[in-house]
Order: sequence, then C-alpha cells, then structure tokens
Amino acid sequence: MGWLIIAGAVLVFVIIAIAKTMQIVPQRHAYIVERLGKYKKTLEAGMHILIPFIDRVSYRHTLKEQAVDVPPQMCITKDNISVEVDGILYMQVIDPKNASYGIGNYSFASTQLAQTTMRSVIGKLDLDKTFEERDSINGAIVDAVDAASDPWGVKVTRYEVKNITPPQSIKEAMEKQMKAEREKRAVIAESEGERQAAINQADGEKQAAIARSEGEKMKRINEADGRAAEIRAVATATAEGITEIARSINAEGGTDAVNLRIAEQYISEFGNLAKANNTMIIPSNLSDVAGVIATAKEVIGKVGK
Repeated sequence: MGWLIIAGAVLVFVIIAIAKTMQIVPQRHAYIVERLGKYKKTLEAGMHILIPFIDRVSYRHTLKEQAVDVPPQMCITKDNISVEVDGILYMQVIDPKNASYGIGNYSFASTQLAQTTMRSVIGKLDLDKTFEERDSINGAIVDAVDAASDPWGVKVTRYEVKNITPPQSIKEAMEKQMKAEREKRAVIAESEGERQAAINQADGEKQAAIARSEGEKMKRINEADGRAAEIRAVATATAEGITEIARSINAEGGTDAVNLRIAEQYISEFGNLAKANNTMIIPSNLSDVAGVIATAKEVIGKVGK
C-alpha cells in the first residue's frame, strides 16, 4: 500500500515536471524566462522546452497594439478656462525584455505621462484653439510619451483626444456666440442676395434700354433711308419727265402742242382766279396771249437744252 502511494506521488511529480518542461507561446506573444531568478531568454510563438523547477516564465507580453484609456482630467487653458479632457493612447511592445525590466508598469507610466503632457499642451492654447488644434495636441503627446517610453521597450503609435468639455457657463456663452455668428452670416447672406438682385435688375434695365435705343436708332436709320430713297425716286422721275417733255417739244409738232397747252393753262388759271375772288383783276395785256406763250416757249427751250 505504501508503494502505491509513493508511485502515485512520483507520477504526479513527473506530470508536473513535464507540464513545466513544455511551454507553448501563442502567436503575437512573448514570454520572458528566468533561470534561478536571472533573465535567461525570450520565448517567441511556438513550443519550447524548459528545465523544470530551474527555468520559469516570469513575464508574459502581448505584441499586439494596445489601446489604453486616459482618464479625464482638468486642464487650465492659456486664457484661464478649466476644461475636462480625456483621450486614448495606442502603444505596442517592441522589446519584451525592456518592457519587463525597464519599468514596473509601462501602461500606467505611459498614461500618467500622457496626462501631464496634455496639461502642458493645453496650458499653451486659448480655449477656442483647443478645439481647432486637436491634431497638434495629439502629435505633441505622442512625441513626448514615445521619447520617454523608448527605454521601456514600448512604441507609442498615436494618441487621440476624445472629449474636451468646458464648464457649463462657458458652453452657454459659446452657444450664444455661435448663434450670433449664424445670425450675422444669415443677415450678410440676405443682404448679398438683395444686392445681387438689385445689380441684376439694374443690368437688365440697362440692357433693355440699350436694346430700345438700338431699335429706335435702326428705326430712324430705316426711315431716313426710306425718305432718301423716296426723294431719289421722285427726283429721278421728275428728271425723266422733264427730259421726256424736252424731247417731245423738240419733236415735229411739239412746239404747236406746247403753245396750245400753255394757252389752255393760262385761260384755265385765269378762270379759277375769277371764281375764287369777288374782285376781278384783269391784266392790262389780256389780249397779248401770244406774248405769254412766247415767254413760256423761251423757258422751255432753255430747259430742253
């Protein structure tokens, strides 16, 4: 019976020894092995054999990028406004040995350093700038924490400011300011619209006036051209008529016809004169019709030449 107990104990001891001998490291992890309390080696992903009770795994690290929440804290801006700021820090273990022996808790240390750096950066900015300069704040914190964490075997990849919360009174003042700014932009936009509408209307009236004046100008030019053409046509017809008359006079029998026509016109006009007036005016040479005809013939002869 005693031998069974001893055999069982030996079996348990062997199982424990085998369990401590075989060590499996998951992917993207690193284990730190110490031999008799002193750093021996770093185990990467895979299966490894250790010396039982002499070698032991002292630290286990993940090589994945880690997101560490930075708790909210009060910061004083350059214009003496208290704001509550929080963020999130992204880091990755690059050297597992330094991450184990370079500092006790690299995550806590990095978080504290991020908070102190944030207070320093916020203190250099006015309240309005803190909302505009998030990228510069993030960059400054990353540079400071990354430089300090290099001996720890940790690489800080980025930092993001999550919230910047000013006091309630400041929030109300900012809301009033934004409301006033929106109303100002609305008034400016409305005035610009009215101005543009007035400009468009004036331009339209100008174009209409120019079009009317151009139309009136063309109308007058056309009327003048019409009158000139009419005058030219009348003058041409008159000249042609006179020429034809002169040609007829110079033809055979033309003189007698002219004499007869002049006599008829003379007598007709004299008769009309007698009808239009109560007083009869009789020329002294009424019987000298031949003299009147001779004078008319002389004028017609000159025109014919």
